[in-house]
Amino acid sequence: MLNSRSAYSSAALDSAVGSSIWLIVSLILAVVGGILVYFLFLSKKNEGKFTGFLGWLYDFLSFKKMFLETLLKVTYLIFAIYITLSSFTVIGTNFLGFLITLLIGNLVIRIIYEFSLILLVICRNTSDIARNTSKKNEE
Repeated sequence: MLNSRSAYSSAALDSAVGSSIWLIVSLILAVVGGILVYFLFLSKKNEGKFTGFLGWLYDFLSFKKMFLETLLKVTYLIFAIYITLSSFTVIGTNFLGFLITLLIGNLVIRIIYEFSLILLVICRNTSDIARNTSKKNEE
């Protein structure tokens, strides 16, 4: 019995050591790969140089296109529908609770998402202003 337990813990230890080594190797590869992609692919001299998939990848990795706005809108719709539908579970026991959940819940979630979208709009407008002023300075 002791030998099977010892073999099991030895195999578990070997697996843990192998996993730890792979985590260290993957961290080193990620750092080197990230630095290489940043300096070789995402450099300013490559801006507008790529088309098709590589152009999309360049815009995606350089954060020229923001996907957070679409994600926020979709998650807002999901939560608003969830709050609306889940409020109907209260209607049989407490009509006032149903109305509060339905109205206040949707209002609160809307306010939270509007503030999030306002931050994105401010970011986009600031980027546009910076881009326009740099174009005027170049002329």
